[in-house]
Amino acid sequence: MKKIIYLCIVTLLLSVGCTGDFENLNQDPTQITDESLKQDFNNVGSFFPPMLKNLFGHQIEHNLSHDSWVRHLATPTPFVGGINNTTYFIRWNTYWDRIYREIMSASNLVELKIANENLDVPVFIEWAKLIRVLGMSRLTAYHGPVIFSEFGQADAGYDSEPDLYNTFFTQLDEVQAVFNANLDHTALAKFDASYEGNIPKWIKLINSMRLRLAMRLSKVDPVLAKAQGEKAISDPGGLIETNDDNFMVSLYGDVFPPVTISFGWGDTRMSASMESILVGYDDPRIAKFFDPATDNTLYPDHPGHPYKGIRNGAELVAKGDRLTYSNISSDFKKVTNRRFFTAAEVQFILAEAALRGWVGTGTAQDHYEAGVNLSFADWGAGGAAAYLADNASLPIDYDDPKETGAVNDFVNRITNTVAWDDAASNEIKLEKIITQKWINGYTNSIEAWVDHRRTDYPKLPFNYRNDSSSEWGIIPADNFLRRQVFTPGQRADNAAAVAEATTFLSGPDEIGTRLWWDTGGPNF
Repeated sequence: MKKIIYLCIVTLLLSVGCTGDFENLNQDPTQITDESLKQDFNNVGSFFPPMLKNLFGHQIEHNLSHDSWVRHLATPTPFVGGINNTTYFIRWNTYWDRIYREIMSASNLVELKIANENLDVPVFIEWAKLIRVLGMSRLTAYHGPVIFSEFGQADAGYDSEPDLYNTFFTQLDEVQAVFNANLDHTALAKFDASYEGNIPKWIKLINSMRLRLAMRLSKVDPVLAKAQGEKAISDPGGLIETNDDNFMVSLYGDVFPPVTISFGWGDTRMSASMESILVGYDDPRIAKFFDPATDNTLYPDHPGHPYKGIRNGAELVAKGDRLTYSNISSDFKKVTNRRFFTAAEVQFILAEAALRGWVGTGTAQDHYEAGVNLSFADWGAGGAAAYLADNASLPIDYDDPKETGAVNDFVNRITNTVAWDDAASNEIKLEKIITQKWINGYTNSIEAWVDHRRTDYPKLPFNYRNDSSSEWGIIPADNFLRRQVFTPGQRADNAAAVAEATTFLSGPDEIGTRLWWDTGGPNF
């Protein structure tokens, strides 16, 4: 219903015209007028649902990019002769367009509309600013430098990553100040399918975002990271600490995109890494994430777990060869929203913060175990206590039954169990934390991709097929793609700015160049 309302409002905003005195002489009192739109905040609020929805991409922006790069899902389809993003040859690079068109441009229109109509709606201004930070914090995880402070200008320049993160923190301060002054504000409710206009819950998201971004910088700028992290932890507005406070983005009546990709098009399946880790750890969440394989001959090494995944970067011949491998769970056909930030993620960040000595945390073990318990509850799985006590199970090696010999196979590199060991090193503890954070991040894998590049955990298998080349950059056989290159459109139409932005990187504009926070150095 909300989808219908905001589409109707947007249509009216785009189509309504003025014909002089005719409007005054012939106005139908039952029609929506410009004045009534102002009174109900529809004239600005209608922009927000599409902005929120487009925080996520679809197939080529997400599923065939970081969903594959971080080993959550894999494709059975040999797109473009099997040489594509998933094998480290860039064919698609469009998340940039989605974020700038649907979020940055739309949020600027909100601010212009408010200014031009002299509206006194500061909460809407700050809400738009917050959504910009949510979107751009994801886009910079792809490219590094992005256009932010000069957005909308001709030949706009890029912000360096240090400048960008400082701006994010400053803008979170600004948003939070206005939200704190308007705790009882209710005008957002009509347009807010996530928190129904509950400002205190949005403040919890602001603090949690500050914590997330702070942890990204923990290796490259530990002083700033600690200061911002402790600021988030100590803020009286709190963090997302219960599943009731999870930030869920509505689908506004649409189908969950991976459902279309998997059940509609047959282009995505369980990854071999998910099979290796979830089967090896005897993880009950596997049944919440995936359907069993439809061919019971595919898993002779673990008949008690009827699931089969595809190796990322696999050698593929025909799409039909692996359509019987495990699909995403059929339960996703019924979902009405998707996870952007959960209480479990907050607990895993706090667990790492405790290892790093940030003030205000509990013990790393308490946060780690709370994260696992919250994740199990959020996904509707039982058996968390037994899972957390398991100090023996390990991920399994992978065999692709559709190939002979060692094609697409891998030997598991993870030697760490689930159970916490307080006598272990911080490195072993961090591996446990990030591995569980990776599992929990299923269907929202951008941050898992950040963590994997930042910490090298989990110890995932490398691509079997690696088609990287001098055109986009070469990835060594024992390494992973580190970033997405600047878009072809920007390279062609904003070449000077791209050249300057490249100087902000640690190397050339290639897929093997590490981002600022991806130092490649030790975790401690």
